[in-house]
Amino acid sequence: MVNKVILIGRLGKDPEVRYATDGGMICNFSVATDRGYGDKKKTDWHNIVTFKKTAEFCSTYLVKGAKVFIEGAIAYQEWEKDGEKKYKTEIIANNVQALSEKKATDAMRYSQSTEASGMKPDDVPF
Repeated sequence: MVNKVILIGRLGKDPEVRYATDGGMICNFSVATDRGYGDKKKTDWHNIVTFKKTAEFCSTYLVKGAKVFIEGAIAYQEWEKDGEKKYKTEIIANNVQALSEKKATDAMRYSQSTEASGMKPDDVPF
């Protein structure tokens, strides 16, 4: 059996970090990919979850708009809340690579330089 996902897309927002009870880092972010072309072009959004060293890499080097390569496995969650079934699909990434691109590099530099000036990362224009 094989459960493997490979995506190349762009981050929709900066990664969010939280910590497990054992202190291990967990990083969540969304990635947009396109399919089709012309008027039939569609954007799909994927929820990505990373752990430990991969999470550290993502929280340090990825920013909104960055182009990334993601490799991992698809995971489905199902639960019940207030009598209603809820569903969530995530990609558990074990390999994340920042794809070299000027826009992402500039965004990281811009974010770092604006933090010192008091501007917020949300002020980045993309």
